Amino acid sequence: MGITVDSPRRRGLLKAGAALTLSFTLPLATTRAALAQAASPAASNTFAPNAWLRITPDGKVTVVCGSAEMGQGVLTAIPMMVAEELDADWTLVSVEQAPANTAYNNPMFGMQATGGSTTVRAHWTPVRQAGAAARQMLVAAAAQQWGVDAASLRTERGQVIGPNGRKLGYGALVEAAARQPVPEKPVLKDRKDFRIMGKPTRRLDSAAKIDGSAKFGIDAHVDGMLVAVMARAPIAGSKPKAFDENKAKAIKGVRKVIAIPSGVAVLADGYWAAKQGRDALGIEWDLGVHADLSTDKVSTTLDEGLQNASAIAREAGNVKDGSANSARSLSAQYDVPYLAHACMEPLNCLAWVRGDEVTIWAGTQSQGPAQGILSQVAQVTPAKVKVNTLLLGGGFGRRFAPDFTIDATLLSKLSGSPVKLIYTREDDMAAGYYRPVSRVRFEAGLDDKGQPLMLRAEVASPSIMAASGFMKIPDNGVDAMAVEGLADHPYEIPHQRVAYGRAEPGPQVWFWRSVGHSQNAFFIESFIDELAHAAKADPLKYRLALLEKHPRARGVLLLAAEKAGWSRPLPKGRHRGIAVAESFGTWVAEVAEVSVGKDGAIKVHRVTAAVDCGQTVNPQTIARQIEGAVVYGLSAALYGRITFKEGKVEQSNFHDYPVLRLNEMPKVDVHIVQSNEAPGGIGEPGTPPIAPAVANAIFAATGKRLRQLPFDGEALKRA
Repeated sequence: MGITVDSPRRRGLLKAGAALTLSFTLPLATTRAALAQAASPAASNTFAPNAWLRITPDGKVTVVCGSAEMGQGVLTAIPMMVAEELDADWTLVSVEQAPANTAYNNPMFGMQATGGSTTVRAHWTPVRQAGAAARQMLVAAAAQQWGVDAASLRTERGQVIGPNGRKLGYGALVEAAARQPVPEKPVLKDRKDFRIMGKPTRRLDSAAKIDGSAKFGIDAHVDGMLVAVMARAPIAGSKPKAFDENKAKAIKGVRKVIAIPSGVAVLADGYWAAKQGRDALGIEWDLGVHADLSTDKVSTTLDEGLQNASAIAREAGNVKDGSANSARSLSAQYDVPYLAHACMEPLNCLAWVRGDEVTIWAGTQSQGPAQGILSQVAQVTPAKVKVNTLLLGGGFGRRFAPDFTIDATLLSKLSGSPVKLIYTREDDMAAGYYRPVSRVRFEAGLDDKGQPLMLRAEVASPSIMAASGFMKIPDNGVDAMAVEGLADHPYEIPHQRVAYGRAEPGPQVWFWRSVGHSQNAFFIESFIDELAHAAKADPLKYRLALLEKHPRARGVLLLAAEKAGWSRPLPKGRHRGIAVAESFGTWVAEVAEVSVGKDGAIKVHRVTAAVDCGQTVNPQTIARQIEGAVVYGLSAALYGRITFKEGKVEQSNFHDYPVLRLNEMPKVDVHIVQSNEAPGGIGEPGTPPIAPAVANAIFAATGKRLRQLPFDGEALKRA
């Protein structure tokens, strides 16, 4: 038994991998040079004026998408935006995934990465400009060919049309258009002239997913590859003390056993042999400083964080004066647990290190960072790292993390073979990178009419910013993600103070769908409901009275309430709850219709959502994203929790970390506000309001206020 790490070079590689797990440098800045470099080679039969599109003589338009597709619809949204300004024939438009290149940097991130519900809003202008520039060049080519003023021409469905009805298809103009200068500031369409954007549109990737030809990360294959399954450290800081390499190698098909900083990997001819070999290792772990980690200890750490909550995230008025002038006060404490991402496709990456070149095939949310990170892992230049982005079977922020690409690359480098690393479901569940545990303590002061004069909130939570490896907590000590949605809640209350206390129980935390909004909307929207009850007021009217300065919040509340029939009676045994939240530039209000059985079983029958996400690209995608966000948020609200005992995660698979099942799915009605506002995100904003809407409905049904997630029959008994 034992771990063998040989050669100074190997030791250097392992040290690099260990450091990169939590610390890495991100490439920044999109430039015109990068755009030109990423564009297809200027061939006589292709018009490729920029990195985003190319047109061939048959009139077909290929749009190149730099963002990862994880079910949120970017492989359709980006083409719709380009095609709209190009005035393309949508039936001739196809899409392909971009390589890793700074030309495709997300303007809001400064790197090529997908997250934060940013793809549409970040690319709203640049990809439309790409389409508009191409259209202007095609028009100029036609004007030159016909000897007329370009201003006399128009475009429609992939054709340039002259004043006398003369037409030229885009395909016939590719050579001439390629010789035109690229416009510096192409004029964008007015919204009233949109023919493609804003219309429900079938997704371009649906057919391939239905017929099975779509390639997800786990489908990647190259001849001669080995499959790796790892015994991963059960918690950050753990190290293997001993393992039996010979027992692993006794399994037929096992080729190698390699120790790296994050654990011990077994490489085999196939997955099953690798898993059996991993299980045969009999590994013993030194759990380090977190050997006694338990859920109770996590709670104690949060209490300490509350006591030390002194980093001011929001301060208005004077909370002492507000408290002194209040007719009555109300206090409450709310909690949420750690959560796993529970992606349907377990994490995986195929890496091949050949000399000074690295190629990976992965469903990753961070192609750009991967180039820089893996170049350091493999000790090559970033330009020698090729990232093939495949479809993601769920991302939710988890596939923004670099761990699975780092480990696959290290294993390929050390083994000399292409290596496909696959996490088992149990590995995935226990691999860390959780949504942070969080606790808030509220105190409110109400006047004699029940209106809030003062609100005080202390929040304790681990820091995602510190854990990320590429963000820094500002000098004021506030992790913005720990308080987002709470420190900037919209309610007009004269005296407010929101403070943050960093609490670090030990597990690695990470971005989770809607990040801090996921818990903070539950906190504030449940507590506002408590205030409404204390004031003997209708929860909807109470909110509206505090939102006079926020017309978009009022708009979605009123629309959701109207469509849900807020003022109409419900069938016996059913009750409603309402909540509203802004996240990622989008307002969403949700009304949950709930019943609670005599045994405490909670059933969500219907969810009515109103969405104001500004100007829209594909309403069909918006509705689907809200539906998916409701599923995700309900799974967390009714079931989600990661707990610890003796330094290890207690959950392992969907039997003890359940997600919402088909027979539990409520009917979801989605109503989109027609808006001229700038586009907001849509992948995440549907998640934050669902837990408080359900909690508020449960209170309406039972008179019991559930202040801790997840909700279950036991929670009702304790309330």
